Amino acid sequence: MNLRFVEAFYWVASLKSISRAAEKLFLTQSAMSSRIATLEEELGILLLDRRDKQFKLTVAGIRFLVYAQRLLDLQREVKAEMGSGAPMAVAMRIGAIESVLHSWLIPWLEKLRADHPGLELELTVETTPILMDQVQRGTLDLVFAVLPASADGVINHALPSMEMVFVGNPALHKKRNYRLSELAEMELLTFQKGSQPHVTLLDLFKSNRMEPKKVHAISSISAMVQLVQGGFGVALLPRAAVQRLTGFASLKPLTCDKRLKDLPIHASYRTDPTSSSVETVVKSAVEFAGGTTGRAAGGSAGTKTGRRKPEKPTKKVHQGKSLLSKKSMT
Repeated sequence: MNLRFVEAFYWVASLKSISRAAEKLFLTQSAMSSRIATLEEELGILLLDRRDKQFKLTVAGIRFLVYAQRLLDLQREVKAEMGSGAPMAVAMRIGAIESVLHSWLIPWLEKLRADHPGLELELTVETTPILMDQVQRGTLDLVFAVLPASADGVINHALPSMEMVFVGNPALHKKRNYRLSELAEMELLTFQKGSQPHVTLLDLFKSNRMEPKKVHAISSISAMVQLVQGGFGVALLPRAAVQRLTGFASLKPLTCDKRLKDLPIHASYRTDPTSSSVETVVKSAVEFAGGTTGRAAGGSAGTKTGRRKPEKPTKKVHQGKSLLSKKSMT
């Protein structure tokens, strides 16, 4: 039995689509269909119910999926046990939101490459809804986003959250401490409408019975930084990103008398029964993100800087449609 054909069936069943599985394995849809048909011919059974447009496994297909998982797990064990000890080649499609990109993602990737010289990387920077959809569809192996992905077979791991801080131009914002009422009179910049920082900012003013003068929705941290430098307004950004950006940008974190809600970060991924590379990369990211948070500078006055410990990964199993929000989230 050709294990490549077994692997093809496994991903078709896991992603509930021949086209998605083909994209996952870098095959054409016709090549994927051919592998499934050949496997069915060898087994003498139908694995996929082709009578309906909606994807469905046959009873035999459901039973064979259990064996497919075992065969691929055994293949991985044999490779690990009988391997030559050569460095593990890691081909990884990773997605991240802007906040992660501008904080710890790049130094982590540099460490990952140092630990695994065979790293072949495909990096995507997008908003949370797009990243969640892509990991659910199997087009990305691992994503770092605000929300955990909800789909069969997707594992979510909570990473340390990011402290948020108001940031201004030091030439214009010279005070050491600012009241929220003072910031309400300024033009504020945050992420796109419906994102967690955008909603949190509006809720902060609402809970304090204030109305901000103007809130600009900007999807790019780089754009926000340039606008702050130009005196356009005050931005709400992750402190870790500000610390990295101050190396080449003139920025000043502004102390606020009100506590800002942290930005949650989740790693979402699918395990691959043929390789342990995903688990290896996730473990590296969890350890690095935790260490980065521990090294971060203390928070501003009025802001608690305590961090919860990363949670153990949990496998999310949902039936029916994806639970994606219709609103954009960073």
